[in-house]
Amino acid sequence: MDARIPVLAQQLLLIERELRVQGWWQIEPPSEQALASQEPFCVDSMAFDQWLQWIFLPRMKHMLENGAALPSVSGIQPMAEQVYGSRNEQAEVLMRLLGEFDRLIGGVR
Repeated sequence: MDARIPVLAQQLLLIERELRVQGWWQIEPPSEQALASQEPFCVDSMAFDQWLQWIFLPRMKHMLENGAALPSVSGIQPMAEQVYGSRNEQAEVLMRLLGEFDRLIGGVR
């Protein structure tokens, strides 16, 4: 078993918690069409926080729960910095959490 799994699972929970704290957690999912986007981060069909909630978190949780091979790199923090640039203070914690996720996936502490 990959030793990072418990730490990654905890990191995903922290990311979810921060989305909720910021009021960016939604009850209604995006449309099937929006979820089917082929663009990176679904930039053509949903907001970044929606992508985190409806695509990223479920996929990562599924991978962890099913022992799937984890990606060797992640670059989510730079995307968050681009998206939240004008709201940097509000998104500071989320960006830090995403950066830590990136580091954990890459195996760098």
